[in-house]
Amino acid sequence: MPLDPECQMLIDQLEGTMRPFNELSVAEARASIGALAAASGVPEEVAHVENRTVPGPAGEIPVRVYRPQGAEPLPVLVYFHGGGWVIGNLDTHDPVCRHLANAVGCVVVSVDYRLAPEHPYPAAVEDTYAAAAWIAQNAAVFGGDPRRIAVGGDSAGGNLAAAVSLMARDRGRPHLVFQLLVYPVTDVPGTDYPSYRENGEGYFLTADMMHWFWNHYCGAKANVADPYLCPVRAKDVAKTPPAFVVTAEFDPLRDEGEAYARRLREAGVPVELKRYPGMIHGFFGMSALLAGARQATADAAAALRSAFARL
Repeated sequence: MPLDPECQMLIDQLEGTMRPFNELSVAEARASIGALAAASGVPEEVAHVENRTVPGPAGEIPVRVYRPQGAEPLPVLVYFHGGGWVIGNLDTHDPVCRHLANAVGCVVVSVDYRLAPEHPYPAAVEDTYAAAAWIAQNAAVFGGDPRRIAVGGDSAGGNLAAAVSLMARDRGRPHLVFQLLVYPVTDVPGTDYPSYRENGEGYFLTADMMHWFWNHYCGAKANVADPYLCPVRAKDVAKTPPAFVVTAEFDPLRDEGEAYARRLREAGVPVELKRYPGMIHGFFGMSALLAGARQATADAAAALRSAFARL
């Protein structure tokens, strides 16, 4: 399928207003991410929104709690924002978290984990694991049900959600019932995936950007056999939570996300994989502009509702 016309218009607009992240300093890249906020639309009203902190391995971790209308205890989605482990924060992903809280009927807890390069790997994954474990153990504090805890995230956040799912299995807690992986990073950038060759230029996220993010996060000499860094290289992905994996046709990360879905399926993990035709990386949070984003968030909400209803 050709590139979605709405995506092309968005790319043209961004190219006219934003320099590529890999041509910016870290501070400049973090400031420029705000230019994408308009694509998320007007944030939805949620019954209750609260900023607070939870304990982490290096101090308190800021989180934002979204609680919709509904009889408590509600299921809980612990959400990890994207941004290449370098940019992004609670505000950049506020609209999508609000939407998921309302659409699913669950508490969403968005985690503001430490960012690279100030805090390189494994700071982000240890923060997100600690937050998920604490939230599961203290779900009642948020009006949540400790039996129904899911994790999710987009891009680098999808990488963290996959890693936390593996860590929870390996460390024996928390019990997770679902993982929402939205165009997740699962491998070293460009590792012989056709989608890097096909989509590495011209579709917003470029191969050069991914190398820039990766080098800030873990460096060129990273241990790529580490399953919490490259989940697709894990020796065993069995006994992790059921998953819904979202990929975009014109995304460099498309093939590694789909490769991870296959690894999960081969290991006996229930997986729904859906590639969204005509879409680019980042589309999931652009519901104000892209019909594909509206469909993907509706599909993700339906998958989460189904997972929570099984318990």
